[in-house]
Amino acid sequence: MSSERKPAAFGDLRGWLKALDSAGELRRIDAEVDWNIELGTIARLAQGAADGPALLFNNIRDYGANSRCRQVFTGGLASYRRLALLLGLPPDTHPRELVKLGRTVLSTGIPPKIVKTGPVKENIVKGDEVDLYEFPVPQWNRIDGGRYILTYGGVVTKDPDTGVMNVGVYRGMVASKNQIPILMWRAQHVGHHVTAWQQKGHKEMPIAVAIGWEPSLDFVGGSPVPKGVCEYDVVGAIRGAPVDLVKCETVDLHVPASAEIVIEGYLGIDPESYTMEGPFAEFTGYVAGDRSPKPTINVTCITHRTDPILRGTIEGSMPGSFSENGVCSSIMRAATAWNVLDRAGVPGVTDVWCPPVQAGVNTLVQIKQSYRGQAKQVANALWGSSAAHVRYKHVTVVDDDIDIHDYAAVDWAIAYRVNAGEDDIVIMPGTFGAGLDPSTRRRDRNVTQFGTGKWNRVLIDATINLDYDPDPDLGGARFPPTVWPAKDDLDAVKARWSELGLDKPKRG
Repeated sequence: MSSERKPAAFGDLRGWLKALDSAGELRRIDAEVDWNIELGTIARLAQGAADGPALLFNNIRDYGANSRCRQVFTGGLASYRRLALLLGLPPDTHPRELVKLGRTVLSTGIPPKIVKTGPVKENIVKGDEVDLYEFPVPQWNRIDGGRYILTYGGVVTKDPDTGVMNVGVYRGMVASKNQIPILMWRAQHVGHHVTAWQQKGHKEMPIAVAIGWEPSLDFVGGSPVPKGVCEYDVVGAIRGAPVDLVKCETVDLHVPASAEIVIEGYLGIDPESYTMEGPFAEFTGYVAGDRSPKPTINVTCITHRTDPILRGTIEGSMPGSFSENGVCSSIMRAATAWNVLDRAGVPGVTDVWCPPVQAGVNTLVQIKQSYRGQAKQVANALWGSSAAHVRYKHVTVVDDDIDIHDYAAVDWAIAYRVNAGEDDIVIMPGTFGAGLDPSTRRRDRNVTQFGTGKWNRVLIDATINLDYDPDPDLGGARFPPTVWPAKDDLDAVKARWSELGLDKPKRG
């Protein structure tokens, strides 16, 4: 299938909801739902294995007709059909084609356009009037440390020297009516900005969060955009039109003019100002990020549309329930890995995939082998890249006859092409890694102390070993032939298939 696309500008979150409605991808829930645990439980059950609907909750307990905000939207990017719709592709586009598009989509850009005002300025709340509890922020999971208002918002910061803005996705908990402690790491782009502001002697950094806009904002904010590239430029390229930005009321940052809600403030970056945050049900499918002091947004202003929609997401993929992050990461982390391999000069890469159940921590690479040791080159290139900070822990490399989107094929390759005694299993110890991984010792998950988690990475080389001697009895092949019938035999039987009264052959 061609990956040619027709860029789609939906205008705002409401335009995206209309598109989802037209495509039969949205379910509006009018029955009363409790923001406390019930809403999150419904979202987790409904998302399925990338085949559940997007959900718009219209009737939330304690947030009735006279409330500042009455609706919560979630699940918009928890399926490949909706991801294709976002990218301007037919809904049945195979994830393989989405990965190929993902290889270039983050490197293109259409600069944003500054406008004087927009719908997000319809309501402006400042100072003592700020009250985060006026929004139906879910207690997504019983085990969470609190109500998380930042789960899928675009967190905007900027480099104090270059002025280049970054838009990322980070978790943030409501600690009081005007405080949001967030989880961030020094190796992330927001961490780079924090370090730069600290080096200039500042104890706080301007920050803004845009909640609820076109899906490209969330998609790009959670993707590995190269340092120095503004996410707004990439969003513009995806939608095929510039993003209209307005200046914030109390900080020198810009946000989408038609966002549903914008939270402005200053992030306290002096440890003395931190407040308690965590734990949270994280992307690993486990509770992670212990309750501890974290950098905190001190909210100075909230602007929002009239009757705004709060955008959020249930984090954490598990078997049978894939999160929005898991689905998006499966595409963008695979695309990024493929680009890393290309830049490193690794030849013969024919496909890369990161299954959504683990969001790119396990990576599958298909290659056309031309020399021995090629799989090890794949792993070394990935592990030596900054993209591997919280991904690519386990790398499995297979030959080009193995479909990496079919785990049965990968499993078969691991079973019969891996010989641990022939260096087909390689461990790279003590590398940087995700501080949220529960398989890492508790001490080594201390990101505050070490700046990162600690991973012992593994390569599984499930390719046919080119170090084996060619077998003259096999015509010079290193492995015996498989049991699959010869093409002539297959064609002869297929010609009689209808006569035999059998269903379509299971494999071509």
